[in-house]
Amino acid sequence: MKKGVKLADSHAHLDFNQFERDRSEVIRRAEAAGVQLIINIGFDLESSRRSIELAEKYAPVYASVGIHPHDAKNAPGGYLERLEELSAHPKVVALGEMGLDYYRNRSPREIQQKVFREQLELALRLDLPVILHDRDAHDELLQILKETGIPAAGGVMHCFSGDWTLAQPAMELGLYISMAGPVTYSGNAALSEVASRAPEERLLMETDAPFLAPHPRRGKRNEPALVSLVAEKVASLRGVTPERMGMACLENTRRLFGINQKPQY
Repeated sequence: MKKGVKLADSHAHLDFNQFERDRSEVIRRAEAAGVQLIINIGFDLESSRRSIELAEKYAPVYASVGIHPHDAKNAPGGYLERLEELSAHPKVVALGEMGLDYYRNRSPREIQQKVFREQLELALRLDLPVILHDRDAHDELLQILKETGIPAAGGVMHCFSGDWTLAQPAMELGLYISMAGPVTYSGNAALSEVASRAPEERLLMETDAPFLAPHPRRGKRNEPALVSLVAEKVASLRGVTPERMGMACLENTRRLFGINQKPQY
């Protein structure tokens, strides 16, 4: 990536143990690569608290708080009240990640759906954007979104894994589509179509670090600096420059998460 390209990583997990030894260096590399913003994502109450701590320590980092579908079965009593308390922090910009995962089924599906609906209802009340996890649950996720609604603040389909027939109704609901490392993998025609056809103003980029490192780093630990490789791929698919693609997704990230209205630490 050329020097001067500006980027955002809209979804990372820098609180994970994989970054315990070099977290500060990882963030410095991201900044050197042009990454202006990193949204660190909560998946349970403890990780949500850790995400806030990172946001307090590092200026480019903001936080989300939420319960991942894998962890839905372990959501403690009073978890919604605790999420609401955590969401009041000035560097918390969204609720999530929340949603459905019918691939691993680490929580029973009915519990996933219940916890998802409850968090959506909280987001509606607080008017916070939602970060959505969807794996092998496209129809059910869209149905719940239509029944429950999404906040006026909007939301994003993180690490989008569907095709154009899913992207269209998601965007019609007001959601953004986030491209991650898999768009760089060979043979992923469905994602390539979405990346090339989605309106520029509806696209985000992410790493989902430490997972899903883009080609040619696939299989290694991912980190926010590597969102540059996602930007290069998406720019190539769309026939635009990486500079334009990076800046568009940076501005989209700022707009969705209200970053311009948040304090700069």
